[in-house]
Amino acid sequence: MPLKTLRSLLFLPATAEHLLAKATERGADALVVDLEDAIPPDRKPEARPMARAAVAQLAQRGATVLLRVNSEPAQWAQDLQGMPLAQLAAVMLPKVETLAQLENFAQALRARAVDSGHPPPPIAALLETPLGVLAAAQIAQHPALCALGFGAEDYAGALGVPPEPVALAWPAHQVLTCAHAHGLACWGLAGSIAAVDDVAGFEHTVRAGRAMGFTGSVCIHPRQVPIVNRGFSPSAEELAWAERVVAADEAACRAGLGAVLLDGRMIDRPIVQRARRWLGLTP
Repeated sequence: MPLKTLRSLLFLPATAEHLLAKATERGADALVVDLEDAIPPDRKPEARPMARAAVAQLAQRGATVLLRVNSEPAQWAQDLQGMPLAQLAAVMLPKVETLAQLENFAQALRARAVDSGHPPPPIAALLETPLGVLAAAQIAQHPALCALGFGAEDYAGALGVPPEPVALAWPAHQVLTCAHAHGLACWGLAGSIAAVDDVAGFEHTVRAGRAMGFTGSVCIHPRQVPIVNRGFSPSAEELAWAERVVAADEAACRAGLGAVLLDGRMIDRPIVQRARRWLGLTP
């Protein structure tokens, strides 16, 4: 699945071998093998060979697989050692704060790709701190990127406040605006994903995330996956509206008109482009 169309990205701790059997049955658009937050420091050496095996196994079963490495260079260098990079759709680099930090990682990926004979996977830069958010405009220009991610929990933690929209709306808009400016996917929410049992609250946060401009979200529990998939997909009503917009636009084009009224509203290029995107007619 193209990375720009991913809605749900389900985290799998590298050490959670018991979760692998049914991981591809959870309905997630992508699976993220995690070597960072889900793994205690003393278990990271043990987790790395398990991550390599998980990536290979999941890819062989047809999954879109990503890897989240650790943020420190000494750690991610070990994370990448022996990793089957050709089987990864992308690599997530957490806590990115500078363009130089991202370039250092990209160079390491390129070097390992040369050794393997395969092109390097693209990078998803996770912006999770005030410094990272302020540098988003520069970071988003890096040619190795496929996506930006906004880390709401870490960002709120850096501020010392709860992960609520009043604190997260501005940085979320900053990250997603920079992502869209450079044609990147943008994964995140302006709220918490930690309250797994609060289904109604999570649904509201997901709907708000799509309305803001996020293109998808990570999930930390399988029960979040269908909520994210629904929330980041056009509804039946939106699809019906989009079909009518495209039909009206095509009729206007045949009549030599640049715009047309539909239900009392002027239909012009930006509205048509949104309708076509919802129908999958344009990327």
